[in-house]
Amino acid sequence: MNNRPIGIFDSGVGGITVLSEIEKILPYEDIVYFGDTARVPYGNKSQSTIRKFSVENILFLLDKKVKMVIVACNTASSLAMDYLKKTFNVYITGVIEPGVQKALIVSRSSVIGVVGTRSTIASASYEKEIAKYNPGALVYSKSCPLFVPLVEEGLLTGKITQEVIEMYLQDFKRKRVDSLILGCTHYPLLKQEISRYLQDTFIVDSAKEVALHTKQFLTKNNFLNKKKRKGKKDFYVTDEPTQFIKLAKLFLKRTIARPEVINV
Repeated sequence: MNNRPIGIFDSGVGGITVLSEIEKILPYEDIVYFGDTARVPYGNKSQSTIRKFSVENILFLLDKKVKMVIVACNTASSLAMDYLKKTFNVYITGVIEPGVQKALIVSRSSVIGVVGTRSTIASASYEKEIAKYNPGALVYSKSCPLFVPLVEEGLLTGKITQEVIEMYLQDFKRKRVDSLILGCTHYPLLKQEISRYLQDTFIVDSAKEVALHTKQFLTKNNFLNKKKRKGKKDFYVTDEPTQFIKLAKLFLKRTIARPEVINV
């Protein structure tokens, strides 16, 4: 198991923020990344469709002999996680629980904010997860649909980005939210500007927390890669990869090898 790769899937490119964080703390791990770019976005699909896509994605990763699966898509984590854990024997983790655990640890007042896509916020998955551990916590959630296009256009700083952040997050400032969960894998690229606006709020980067959770799991089960060399990264997509390569360069600050296109 040690020398098998970590499997990551997302509906598109956003999960590369998770891959980037894993690279930082687990540099020797091989990773297989699967981006379902032909069927993105998942947010406007039914729960049964999301489950079907997620099962197909995991079956692909299992064919690559992965030792664990990270569901880097917030929509799939929200709507399919319980089903996937019952369906497969491989260890599967999503992006919701690690982020929630961090927010609960750092929150001083139990006033927690969550931002995400419309589908993630509508699922109330973060509220449900927080309530498991702290039923008395006050949770304020807001969908921020303009954050993803800002990131994908490379508008990570500047006046337009600052104005959009203020438009979405001014209520959180008024309500004195003291920890904010970035509930979409694109959002960590806006972390700097969000922190600048919400100066007294701890920003929970779910991608980073998933990476820390992954290291904890691999260490505990003695699954860490024992080879002392830089991990190999293999990328697969389901549609023409030009845009994926462009965005991956923005996320990783380097050019990736051309992904292999898989028919689904």
